[in-house]
Amino acid sequence: MKRYKREDPVSYALGITLTFEMLNYAPEHSRKVYIHSSMERGESFKKLEELCKKLNVPMEFSDKPFNILSQKENCYVIGEFEKFRRKNDKNADHVVLVNPSNAGNMGTIMRSATGFGVTDLAIIKQAVDPFDPKTVRASMGAIFRMNVAEYDSFEDYEREAGNRSLYPFMLKAKKKLPETEFSSPFSLIMGNEATGLPDSFLNVGTSVIIPHSDRIDSLNITIAASIALYEATKKNF
Repeated sequence: MKRYKREDPVSYALGITLTFEMLNYAPEHSRKVYIHSSMERGESFKKLEELCKKLNVPMEFSDKPFNILSQKENCYVIGEFEKFRRKNDKNADHVVLVNPSNAGNMGTIMRSATGFGVTDLAIIKQAVDPFDPKTVRASMGAIFRMNVAEYDSFEDYEREAGNRSLYPFMLKAKKKLPETEFSSPFSLIMGNEATGLPDSFLNVGTSVIIPHSDRIDSLNITIAASIALYEATKKNF
C-alpha cells in the first residue's frame, strides 16, 4: 500500500463511522476493511464484522495501512472503496461548485447538502479531488449517499443538467437571499474559495447575494453554502 494519489482507482474512509457509511450506502464499491491492533472487540466491532460478512467484504488485521494513511491516534478502522461515478439526477436539486480548491470545504458542503436533502453535487474543473480521503472524512461519509459528477466546464454541466433554475451566489448579485424564491429543480452555484464566481455568472439565471454587515468582506464558502441550502429547502422541513 502507498499513500493516496488522485489517479488511484481506490480511496479510503478513515474511521469506523465513515466505514459504516461506506458499507451501508456504497456496498457495491466497498473492497476491504482494515482493522488496527488497538481496536477494541466490543459491540461496534461485532456489528462491523457482521456487516462485512453479510456483504462479503474482507477484513484485514494490520497496522501498516494506518501508518501510511492516517495520522490520527484514534483511527482504528479504515474502509477501502473503489471510486465511483454517479450521474446527477436531472429532476433533483443540485449544488454546483465551480473550481473548488479545498478538500475540507468540499467535504463539509457535501455533509450540509445531504443534511438539507440535496444529494446531487456537480463539480466544475479545475477542482480538488472529491475522493481525497480528506474530502471523504470532512463529509463524514455523506459522499456515499450522493451523486457526485465532475464536468470540464459549466457549459458542459448546463447541457446535461436539464431544464432547471440557476442561482449563482455572488457579491455583485442582482437579488438578496431573503427576497429570492427558489424554484425546483434548482442549482445553487458557488465559486472558488478565493475568487468566487467570475462576472460572467451575472448573466446566468438569478444571481443571489447573502447580505451581511460590512465588518467582513465575505462569508466562508461552507457557511454561505449552508445558508443557501437552508433557505432553498426550508419549506421541505
